[in-house]
Amino acid sequence: MNARVKVSARLDDQEIAEVLGLVEAATQADGVRPLNEHVMLHLRYGGDPQARSLLVRDGADIAGYAHVDPTDEVEGPSVELVVHPERRRRGHGTRLLREVMDMTGGRPRVWAHGDHEGAAALAASFGLDRVRSLWQMRRPLEEPLPAHTLPEGVELRTFVPGQDEEQWLKVNAAAFAHHPEQGAWTVDDLLRRESEPWFDPEGFFLAFRGDRLAGFHWTKIHGSSEHGHEPLGEVYVVGVDPSQQGTGLGRALTLAGLAHLRERGLVHAMLYVDEANVAAIRLYESLGFTRWDVDVMYARTG
Repeated sequence: MNARVKVSARLDDQEIAEVLGLVEAATQADGVRPLNEHVMLHLRYGGDPQARSLLVRDGADIAGYAHVDPTDEVEGPSVELVVHPERRRRGHGTRLLREVMDMTGGRPRVWAHGDHEGAAALAASFGLDRVRSLWQMRRPLEEPLPAHTLPEGVELRTFVPGQDEEQWLKVNAAAFAHHPEQGAWTVDDLLRRESEPWFDPEGFFLAFRGDRLAGFHWTKIHGSSEHGHEPLGEVYVVGVDPSQQGTGLGRALTLAGLAHLRERGLVHAMLYVDEANVAAIRLYESLGFTRWDVDVMYARTG
């Protein structure tokens, strides 16, 4: 196989269009989007200048894509990889991952969305082990929801663009201090999402104790064109300031967002939670969520 791999800091417009077409084809074939939101935003708008995009071609046609992101200098770069459904089982995934291994000194953290057997086999062939699992959980919104009772002294309102960014970033960083993907968000990360078609400040709830932000629940609605399914509500991110944890605020915020999604006429809600976060899983299970699917991270453990 004479596959060619091109490594770039930034793809040109034609290459971006090709990758987006590849993502759409893989989403339709697999029922799950192969790249996470962070990588999709990087594709469209750019991002960390240290990130790299890898393209492998089969002749003139794009066969596969990988994104290498230096998210965590200690744990290792984060990687997402996809091969076109019509060009699988031809060694393109192996070619891409071999290039990634060389670029990262053999220490990538590779995400596989949907926990496919092919991804597991490819990872194993490079000595990568399953090290982390991210659950997708879902709940039917037609079933009854408990009332959301806020802690005493806390009031709820929705996000105001151009006003609330600074406070939100501070609480987000504090709430996710041990979560590098979420806790390290910058104002540019936030503003990019505010510019996305799905952004709706009416579904972005802020809880205040006096004039201080105590927590938040940002909901999202997405559908078939992006994720391979009908419109679905998402508990996009729930965060509580460490000083307010243990007050029941996280549960109340989650319920407020779910009530909003149901009012929008949605039938199901979803969320992502790390398998290791047992407390959060128990909370979501108590609210009627069950495990739907799993994303898996592979890395070397030796």
